[in-house]
Amino acid sequence: MARIHLPQQTAQRTDGVLELELDAPDYRSMMAELEARWPGLRAAIEEDMAVVIDGDIIDTPLLEPLAEDSEVHFMARLGGG
Repeated sequence: MARIHLPQQTAQRTDGVLELELDAPDYRSMMAELEARWPGLRAAIEEDMAVVIDGDIIDTPLLEPLAEDSEVHFMARLGGG
């Protein structure tokens, strides 16, 4: 199962859960499961967070596959200027 690490700022939405394991074949399925558990979480994550899968920042993760041992992290987007 993929290990999902949620950012601290989502703790209020997830009743304090910041780490969990999900059996999901890809990012889309994983996000659907998170949204089913905690409605509104998907929008909060996609609006403000970058996605890191197995150590790589993924710009468009929607169809990104997840392996059984994948690690998914979310981090604040960095602005430039």
